[in-house]
Amino acid sequence: MKYADWPLSAPVNLTWEITRRCNLRCIHCLSDSSLAAEGELDFEECRGIVDQLAELNVFEINFGGGEPLLKEHFLPLLRYIHSRGIVTCISTNGTLLTDEAVDCFTGNPLVNVQVSLDGATSDVNDRIRGEGTYNRIIRGIERLAGKDIPLSINTVVTSLNFRQLPRMKELALSYGAGLRVSRFRPSGRARDSWDTLKLSPAQLRELSAWLNDDPTILTGDSFFSISQDGRRRLGLDICGACRMTACIDPVGSVFPCAFMQEKDFYGGNLREASFKNIWENAAAFKYFRRLEPESCRICPRFDKCHGGCPAVAYFVSRDLNRADTECLVSWSHDLASAPI
Repeated sequence: MKYADWPLSAPVNLTWEITRRCNLRCIHCLSDSSLAAEGELDFEECRGIVDQLAELNVFEINFGGGEPLLKEHFLPLLRYIHSRGIVTCISTNGTLLTDEAVDCFTGNPLVNVQVSLDGATSDVNDRIRGEGTYNRIIRGIERLAGKDIPLSINTVVTSLNFRQLPRMKELALSYGAGLRVSRFRPSGRARDSWDTLKLSPAQLRELSAWLNDDPTILTGDSFFSISQDGRRRLGLDICGACRMTACIDPVGSVFPCAFMQEKDFYGGNLREASFKNIWENAAAFKYFRRLEPESCRICPRFDKCHGGCPAVAYFVSRDLNRADTECLVSWSHDLASAPI
């Protein structure tokens, strides 16, 4: 039975980009964050969305942005979500933590926190996230460490920080945190830095082997398309967009995932339609549930990858019927001669 034959009645988890505002200007920002917050959902609108998600038994909401802690009603909203029994994961750059925020996270079984850091040293991190950010982020991590807060450090893997991944793991462990690595994808502001920051085929090969050898490294998104078979038991073997997950943007628009916030993939707006109606009936969502890239169907690894990440395929080739350009098979013919 194909995944598309059994769409879930609601996502298991979803990403909520609660604001586009951010105090940093990271060169790989997936949402092209800014200082503006025009038209964003107010507190009552957000509460209404939470009520809908609770009624649909959504298990987890992953908050991103922008920087969630810049949203004026974020902590009250978080408390309301927890009152409805929904698990939350807060992705933050760690530079704006307040005592109130730390108190809200501490000892809360419905909270996970991940702090974004893109280098084990300031010279590497600050090239990506901005001058002086390394020390500010570390101070944020120190505020969370040693408390009863499930904590991870999230690193977007690029050509700049690739060699520092083992040191990133050591750094995370020194604070009692896990290391979570995310794929670099050409959406938002990252489109301008894709050619510079993307991994080479040889680096992808090495990353695949490193992940396979260390099951403690968390990979929350579509690493299945570059993973070896031994690691596959730890996660999905297909893109979860519109099958298990979706994305709500700051003004209430719903998209297949955080990396595909494009008009071509617009499912609807929660100011005009219910989440249930969008999830079940949006044309873009129905399309994604049937998506099997034509170029991949004859591949012997298709049942292990199902085409990989559609966002990479789309933004690189503008064609959802093309394979993820970082899929094992896509670059395997280059590996023998590619330098590491």
